[in-house]
Amino acid sequence: MKTYIPSITEIERKWFVIDAQDKILGRAATKAATLLMGKGKPMVTQHLDVGDFVVVVNADKVILSGKKENTKTYYQYSGYPGGLKSTVFSKYLKEKPEELFRDAVWGMLPKNRLGRKMFSKLFVYRGDTHPHQAQKPEPIKV
Repeated sequence: MKTYIPSITEIERKWFVIDAQDKILGRAATKAATLLMGKGKPMVTQHLDVGDFVVVVNADKVILSGKKENTKTYYQYSGYPGGLKSTVFSKYLKEKPEELFRDAVWGMLPKNRLGRKMFSKLFVYRGDTHPHQAQKPEPIKV
């Protein structure tokens, strides 16, 4: 029995929309990462990018469970002494909600060339409108 490996011409990519309004950040990001990697497809292959395009709207209305909204902290370290910066989730959400969602998804993708290619198919928007209507994206439930 031979292992089936899809060619690049056989891969069909769909467009999906995730509405993140009042959704938990980790659960929405997990769904987005799964779609980007193509894990739900029967032709999933680890060394090929078989995933779909994902559009996330209402990224500024995402939530966290419990008391984490005021206690969860994101750190950035420059590598120099005294170069540690920390930001609380609620402040990060107000200033850069798109980057917050991208960071959550990036943490779930492979850290190599293939992961960067998958990550380029993610589009995150602050409001409930997006410029990808021509692709006719299907709404996905989280």
